[in-house]
Amino acid sequence: MFNNLMHTSCLHIISCVADHSMTTSKTGSLLTTHVLNTADGVPGARMALSLHRLDPQMALWNLVSKGTTDEDGQCSDLISRDEFTAGMYKLRFETRQYWESLCQSSFYPYIEIVFTITDLDQTFHLPLLLSRYSYSTYKGI
Repeated sequence: MFNNLMHTSCLHIISCVADHSMTTSKTGSLLTTHVLNTADGVPGARMALSLHRLDPQMALWNLVSKGTTDEDGQCSDLISRDEFTAGMYKLRFETRQYWESLCQSSFYPYIEIVFTITDLDQTFHLPLLLSRYSYSTYKGI
């Protein structure tokens, strides 16, 4: 049973990662994310999230935008090309609300991924792989 679930989850993740380049080119977005519920082998659909930029002078996080993942667990309209500047950013995922919508509890009430943008000529993809008690992220392509 566990091996079957892991196999299904891995196949779904591989398929989602392969689809990302098509999504980025379709939307033209510079920053995208993709949430995958690896515990159930499904996309992290309808998860609220927000993007923040650090103001280094004030040492404060300023809200850039809010979004929600779609049925495929993706969110690609977080920041426009005009707003996109070099600096430190934070993506905050509201995981407690997500798990509660599935009638489950979670150890993590939210997950924050902090990252630095230096090259504005790149596109950035930040997948989030999560279960109720763990998560992982990486810089995708």
